[in-house]
Amino acid sequence: MVEFNLLYPIIGIPILFILSGLKVVKEYERGVKFTLGKFTGVMKPGLRLVIPILQAWKRVDVRVKAIDVPDQDAITKDNVSLKVNAVLYYKVSDASKAIIEVEEFNYAVSQLAQTTMRDVVGEVTLDELLSKRDAVSKRIRRIVDIATDPWGIKVSSVELKHVELPEQLKRTIGKEAEAEREKRAVIIKAQGEVIAAVNMAKAAKTLASGPGALHLRTLQTLNDLSSDKSNTVVLGVPLEILRAFESMTDKKKK
Repeated sequence: MVEFNLLYPIIGIPILFILSGLKVVKEYERGVKFTLGKFTGVMKPGLRLVIPILQAWKRVDVRVKAIDVPDQDAITKDNVSLKVNAVLYYKVSDASKAIIEVEEFNYAVSQLAQTTMRDVVGEVTLDELLSKRDAVSKRIRRIVDIATDPWGIKVSSVELKHVELPEQLKRTIGKEAEAEREKRAVIIKAQGEVIAAVNMAKAAKTLASGPGALHLRTLQTLNDLSSDKSNTVVLGVPLEILRAFESMTDKKKK
């Protein structure tokens, strides 16, 4: 019995030692293993053994992450002060580099995105920033992606969410937009009047070339006016009738 009691610790301690070194790496994770402080490999998903005391490991999430880049005070190329914010999407492409080459890669990517966004905004004018937002976003993504390559980070997208302008500039832009709309309205109205004048000239030419056409048009107008009893009709005598009376008068004089 004493021998069995002594046997339990001898067998149990190694088993517990081995069990404590079993680690589960999930499908969306990678494990960076170190043996006596030296990098010895990346653990893939599944049940993995890490020898206690001799080995250590870091868990790395390789899913796409979204970083909310907070509001940044920036000055455009034409000296307009504004605030911009964005969202950045990235993922870890090399788990070993993300652990070995940079400390706290999440924080490092966020800080790099902030400084890059301010720099890129300073290279464009306000009109370019507002009208070519996609191009500005792509430029920020390209710069951040190149800078984070040594860290094993792949930046997939950067989107500018909001550009906050000073209140005075907002009013100025609003007035400019209103003036632009008024200009288009005046131009469209003038174009309509030109078209209407051309059509009226064609109609007048057609009526003048056809005998009795003007008289028929007059009768049609009178018919339209008679449909509403509240209208006061002032009868206009067509020119053809006056000419007919004139010809009859001339004949009587002869």
